[in-house]
Amino acid sequence: MTLDDATQAMKTLFEGKDSGLGRTLKMDFGADGVVFIDAKSAPNSVSNENLDADTTMIISLENFGRLRSGELQGQQAFMTGALKVEGDLMGAMAFGTYSSK
Repeated sequence: MTLDDATQAMKTLFEGKDSGLGRTLKMDFGADGVVFIDAKSAPNSVSNENLDADTTMIISLENFGRLRSGELQGQQAFMTGALKVEGDLMGAMAFGTYSSK
């Protein structure tokens, strides 16, 4: 998975919609970049800007791809350290619920 793939996946989920999440989320892929989701605004927007977010999820692009394919579960990723969360943990849980719809 590339940063462009991850960005497009998040745009498909969020951009131009109102997810009702009411928070900002950032997927931090380290040196590969970030995907910033503004789910406070309606409609939601997605960019690669490295802005402060209510919730930051730190994960490799490889593991993000595994999450998206269902090969890796969010709770498993968190418990094994493959996914780290900074800020509002409830934001990560809300994101997981929303993105699995």
